[in-house]
Amino acid sequence: MGKTADLTAVQKAIIDTLKQEGKTQKEISERIGCSQSAVSRHLSGKSVGRKKCGRKRCTTRRGDRTLRKIVEKDRFQTLGDLRKQWTESGVETSRATVYRRVQEMGYRCRIPQVKPLLNQKQRQKRLTWATEKQH
Repeated sequence: MGKTADLTAVQKAIIDTLKQEGKTQKEISERIGCSQSAVSRHLSGKSVGRKKCGRKRCTTRRGDRTLRKIVEKDRFQTLGDLRKQWTESGVETSRATVYRRVQEMGYRCRIPQVKPLLNQKQRQKRLTWATEKQH
């Protein structure tokens, strides 16, 4: 069988108050709607919550802060440049990890749109239009 959900903070508070009132574990479990073993684990202090699932992060909070400083110094760097600078500061990661950390910080990786430049004739027309509309 799979694990059931952990006790909520409200359920834990109710368990504590009912235990102080002198109720048994069975009465508490029936009243809350959870198993007697869950009540027992909470009261004995053995219910510390579930372990996190999934792979551990390869970077620390400190490493993430250094990446944030690197990004804020020049926001228009490529991911390859960011990775190189981050590696120089002592954090060895892949380009994909750099991309995920930058996304978590709230920055978005964008490629600037290539637009044709104005030629001399267009510049002159724009200037005359602006001087007409100046006042």
